Amino acid sequence: MMDFVLSNLVSIITIINLPLAIAVMFMERRNVGVTWAWLMVLLFLPAVGFVVYLVFGQNLSKKKLYKLNKRTKETITALIEQQRREFRDHRIVFNDDAAEQYADLIYMNLTSGFALYTQNNHVDIYTNGPDKFEALFADIARATHHIHLMYYIVHNDDIGRRLVEALTEKAKQGVKVRFLVDDIGSSMLKREFFQSLVQAGGEVTYFFPSKIPYLNIRVNYRNHRKLAIIDGQIGYIGGFNVGDEYMGRNKRFGFWRDTHLRITGYAVLQMQANYMMDWNLASPVSFSREVLGLFPPAANTGSTGIQIVSSGPDQTLEQIKNAYIKMIFAAKKSIYMQTPYFIPDESVLNALKLAVLSGIDVRIMLPGKPDHKMVYWATFSYLGELLEEGMKCYLYEKGFLHAKAIVVDGSVASVGTANVDIRSFKLNFEVNAILYDTETASRLQRIFEDDMKDCTELTYEQYQRRSRMQRFRESCVRLLSPIL
Repeated sequence: MMDFVLSNLVSIITIINLPLAIAVMFMERRNVGVTWAWLMVLLFLPAVGFVVYLVFGQNLSKKKLYKLNKRTKETITALIEQQRREFRDHRIVFNDDAAEQYADLIYMNLTSGFALYTQNNHVDIYTNGPDKFEALFADIARATHHIHLMYYIVHNDDIGRRLVEALTEKAKQGVKVRFLVDDIGSSMLKREFFQSLVQAGGEVTYFFPSKIPYLNIRVNYRNHRKLAIIDGQIGYIGGFNVGDEYMGRNKRFGFWRDTHLRITGYAVLQMQANYMMDWNLASPVSFSREVLGLFPPAANTGSTGIQIVSSGPDQTLEQIKNAYIKMIFAAKKSIYMQTPYFIPDESVLNALKLAVLSGIDVRIMLPGKPDHKMVYWATFSYLGELLEEGMKCYLYEKGFLHAKAIVVDGSVASVGTANVDIRSFKLNFEVNAILYDTETASRLQRIFEDDMKDCTELTYEQYQRRSRMQRFRESCVRLLSPIL
């Protein structure tokens, strides 16, 4: 019997693989690119590939992860519908005249992403770790009611320990401290790291933790959001995680160039609501019904229009990707984009192509050196199509570029946690701030232009001189880009 099995092993595997391939085709029938990527995995990893699919390929959009009680749901629905009527009836008075031309973008985010539009916000921009964390530590020191933190990566190093010490001190003072960490992004972090904080009364929970040691069947779905909310009055959002490398202390990467926002105003309340939903999904101890202290009356701290747009694999619509596309199509003069990973799907790629062909000044800034080689190869496989049409590409050489920022016409911008890649669009839980303010957008555009001084421009002629091996690697990895 064993001899028969061994002699017919190829046939047996083929017979087993066929129904598995059909099952993948059925489960992923809505997305042709993803279907082909998983079929490639099955082809090169017969039978075993299906186990990989079960771990990495779950479709969370079929599951209702976030559950709201009836009263909360009715309140949110009423607020959204009220603002939708105001937009439909043209009753919104814009603080910035330039924002009015993006009314359709605002309405789309409001309708599909439940992102309320607020205009009484103030924004500070941070582009390096020391400045961002100095401001965060100062706000933590002044906290009197609560501190809510959410990070994808937390390291047990100097800055990580300083943060826990600061939070522990506030917890001892009676401030309510909650810390939400992604279980995959911080997989090397031992639970004992937060022991002092927990003993002081703080709460720590992990997003999508593994119930089986060394096996997390939701490993492919990561909470990539980075939020900090202080007393419901101050909110931080952007690309910085918690670790010494983000302070520029890692020899491999050197200077860490990122973009992070400190926001005050009504937009913080929506950041708070997003945090609470993630916490209630991850923690066995949900927020109590008495949440008035978490939503204090927001002060009129500025005049910047903001929407907080979130997206995730639990949703059928890709809200952040749709916002990017809408911004690209709205461009009249320029599109400045910074992202560490550039793996666009066809819709984003075509939108950028059309912008370039329409005479729009499209500039993309990427890291000059990779942190993930396969992702970097996939990124370069997409650049040629845009460079050939006239897009400008800049490779950041001063250190590692991790910023996720888009500026259109110097009048509207997006800063947040979502990269311009399929993983951020479809697989990760992400959150961005869309900024409708000429002054803030112009600041971000000037930051981009300053960064260009530390870049090398990649021309189409240089791109064409890539080695055959490089082209081969890019072509192979591109086949897997929908699931990288």
